Amino acid sequence: MGRKTIGFGGSCHWCTEAIFQSLIGVDKVEQGWIGSRPPNNELSEAVLVTFDPKIISLETLIEVHLLTHSCTSIHSMRGKYRSAIYYLDANQKKQAELAIEKFQPTFDEPIITKVIPFKTFKLNQQQYLDYYAKNPEKPFCQTYISPKLTLLKRKYGKMIRNKI
Repeated sequence: MGRKTIGFGGSCHWCTEAIFQSLIGVDKVEQGWIGSRPPNNELSEAVLVTFDPKIISLETLIEVHLLTHSCTSIHSMRGKYRSAIYYLDANQKKQAELAIEKFQPTFDEPIITKVIPFKTFKLNQQQYLDYYAKNPEKPFCQTYISPKLTLLKRKYGKMIRNKI
Protein backbone atom coordinates (compact mmCIF):
# COMPACT_ATOMS: atom_id res chain seq x y z
CA MET A 1 0.00 0.00 0.00
CA GLY A 2 1.69 3.17 -1.21
CA ARG A 3 1.11 6.83 -0.53
CA LYS A 4 -2.47 8.13 -0.75
CA THR A 5 -3.90 11.58 -1.39
CA ILE A 6 -7.18 13.09 -0.17
CA GLY A 7 -8.60 16.60 0.04
CA PHE A 8 -9.91 18.50 3.07
CA GLY A 9 -11.69 21.82 3.32
CA GLY A 10 -13.44 23.59 6.14
CA SER A 11 -11.59 26.63 7.29
CA CYS A 12 -8.89 28.90 6.00
CA HIS A 13 -6.42 26.87 3.97
CA TRP A 14 -3.54 28.44 5.96
CA CYS A 15 -4.97 26.77 9.08
CA THR A 16 -5.72 23.48 7.38
CA GLU A 17 -2.26 23.37 5.81
CA ALA A 18 -0.50 23.87 9.17
CA ILE A 19 -2.65 21.26 10.90
CA PHE A 20 -1.88 18.50 8.42
CA GLN A 21 1.79 19.50 8.07
CA SER A 22 2.13 18.87 11.80
CA LEU A 23 1.19 15.17 11.54
CA ILE A 24 3.74 12.38 11.31
CA GLY A 25 2.89 10.25 8.29
CA VAL A 26 1.78 13.21 6.18
CA ASP A 27 4.33 13.66 3.41
CA LYS A 28 2.94 16.65 1.56
CA VAL A 29 0.24 19.28 1.98
CA GLU A 30 -0.74 21.39 -1.02
CA GLN A 31 -2.73 24.50 -0.14
CA GLY A 32 -5.16 26.14 -2.52
CA TRP A 33 -8.66 25.62 -3.86
CA ILE A 34 -10.49 22.39 -4.67
CA GLY A 35 -13.42 21.97 -7.01
CA SER A 36 -15.72 19.01 -7.16
CA ARG A 37 -18.12 17.56 -9.65
CA PRO A 38 -21.53 19.19 -10.13
CA PRO A 39 -23.49 20.36 -8.27
CA ASN A 40 -20.56 21.38 -6.01
CA ASN A 41 -18.09 22.39 -8.73
CA GLU A 42 -17.25 25.86 -7.42
CA LEU A 43 -13.77 26.23 -5.94
CA SER A 44 -13.37 26.36 -2.16
CA GLU A 45 -10.32 26.85 0.09
CA ALA A 46 -8.84 23.44 0.83
CA VAL A 47 -5.73 21.28 0.93
CA LEU A 48 -4.58 18.10 -0.75
CA VAL A 49 -2.91 15.80 1.76
CA THR A 50 -0.51 13.05 0.68
CA PHE A 51 0.07 10.52 3.45
CA ASP A 52 1.46 7.09 4.24
CA PRO A 53 -1.45 4.90 5.44
CA LYS A 54 1.05 2.58 7.16
CA ILE A 55 1.93 5.47 9.49
CA ILE A 56 -1.34 7.44 9.78
CA SER A 57 -4.79 6.16 8.87
CA LEU A 58 -7.35 7.96 6.79
CA GLU A 59 -9.73 7.67 9.76
CA THR A 60 -7.25 9.57 11.95
CA LEU A 61 -6.85 12.28 9.30
CA ILE A 62 -10.62 12.64 9.13
CA GLU A 63 -10.90 12.83 12.92
CA VAL A 64 -8.23 15.56 13.00
CA HIS A 65 -10.08 17.41 10.26
CA LEU A 66 -13.41 17.28 12.09
CA LEU A 67 -11.86 18.42 15.37
CA THR A 68 -9.97 21.38 13.92
CA HIS A 69 -12.68 23.26 12.06
CA SER A 70 -16.32 24.10 12.65
CA CYS A 71 -17.67 20.91 11.12
CA THR A 72 -21.12 21.46 12.65
CA SER A 73 -21.49 25.17 11.86
CA ILE A 74 -23.49 26.59 8.99
CA HIS A 75 -22.30 30.16 8.51
CA SER A 76 -22.19 32.84 5.84
CA MET A 77 -18.65 31.90 4.71
CA ARG A 78 -19.45 28.22 3.93
CA GLY A 79 -19.13 28.87 0.20
CA LYS A 80 -15.52 29.95 0.58
CA TYR A 81 -14.83 27.52 3.45
CA ARG A 82 -16.81 24.44 2.46
CA SER A 83 -16.69 21.73 5.12
CA ALA A 84 -15.71 18.80 2.95
CA ILE A 85 -13.71 15.65 2.45
CA TYR A 86 -12.78 15.31 -1.22
CA TYR A 87 -12.34 11.65 -2.08
CA LEU A 88 -10.30 10.35 -4.99
CA ASP A 89 -11.77 6.84 -5.13
CA ALA A 90 -14.78 4.82 -3.95
CA ASN A 91 -12.87 3.31 -1.02
CA GLN A 92 -12.03 6.77 0.36
CA LYS A 93 -15.67 7.79 -0.03
CA LYS A 94 -16.84 4.81 2.01
CA GLN A 95 -14.15 5.32 4.69
CA ALA A 96 -15.03 9.02 4.99
CA GLU A 97 -18.75 8.33 5.35
CA LEU A 98 -18.10 5.66 8.00
CA ALA A 99 -15.68 7.92 9.89
CA ILE A 100 -18.18 10.78 10.02
CA GLU A 101 -20.81 8.37 11.31
CA LYS A 102 -18.38 7.03 13.92
CA PHE A 103 -17.35 10.50 15.18
CA GLN A 104 -20.83 12.07 15.11
CA PRO A 105 -21.59 11.09 18.77
CA THR A 106 -18.61 13.19 19.94
CA PHE A 107 -20.29 16.38 18.65
CA ASP A 108 -23.34 18.10 20.12
CA GLU A 109 -24.68 19.17 16.70
CA PRO A 110 -24.93 17.29 13.39
CA ILE A 111 -21.72 17.20 11.34
CA ILE A 112 -22.32 19.10 8.09
CA THR A 113 -19.09 17.97 6.39
CA LYS A 114 -19.80 16.80 2.86
CA VAL A 115 -18.10 13.79 1.31
CA ILE A 116 -17.75 14.78 -2.31
CA PRO A 117 -15.64 13.75 -5.29
CA PHE A 118 -12.43 15.60 -6.06
CA LYS A 119 -12.36 17.19 -9.50
CA THR A 120 -9.75 19.92 -9.73
CA PHE A 121 -7.11 21.71 -7.68
CA LYS A 122 -5.56 25.17 -7.99
CA LEU A 123 -2.39 25.75 -5.96
CA ASN A 124 -2.21 29.00 -3.99
CA GLN A 125 0.40 31.65 -4.82
CA GLN A 126 3.93 30.80 -3.69
CA GLN A 127 4.02 33.65 -1.14
CA TYR A 128 1.14 32.05 0.81
CA LEU A 129 2.40 28.46 0.84
CA ASP A 130 3.76 27.15 4.18
CA TYR A 131 2.11 30.20 5.69
CA TYR A 132 2.30 29.20 9.35
CA ALA A 133 5.85 27.87 9.06
CA LYS A 134 6.95 31.22 7.60
CA ASN A 135 4.81 33.46 9.86
CA PRO A 136 4.14 31.81 13.25
CA GLU A 137 4.26 35.13 15.11
CA LYS A 138 1.73 36.95 12.90
CA PRO A 139 -1.52 37.81 14.72
CA PHE A 140 -3.60 35.59 12.41
CA CYS A 141 -1.38 32.60 13.14
CA GLN A 142 -1.37 33.23 16.88
CA THR A 143 -5.14 33.73 16.99
CA TYR A 144 -6.34 30.93 14.72
CA ILE A 145 -3.62 28.38 13.95
CA SER A 146 -1.59 28.09 17.17
CA PRO A 147 -4.63 27.13 19.32
CA LYS A 148 -5.52 24.36 16.86
CA LEU A 149 -1.96 23.03 16.96
CA THR A 150 -2.03 23.11 20.77
CA LEU A 151 -5.23 21.02 20.68
CA LEU A 152 -3.53 18.53 18.36
CA LYS A 153 -0.48 18.25 20.64
CA ARG A 154 -2.75 17.41 23.59
CA LYS A 155 -4.85 14.84 21.77
CA TYR A 156 -2.30 13.30 19.38
CA GLY A 157 1.04 13.96 21.11
CA LYS A 158 2.99 11.03 19.64
CA MET A 159 1.71 11.75 16.15
CA ILE A 160 2.86 15.39 16.05
CA ARG A 161 6.14 16.53 14.53
CA ASN A 162 8.50 18.14 17.04
CA LYS A 163 8.96 21.31 15.02
CA ILE A 164 5.52 22.83 15.69
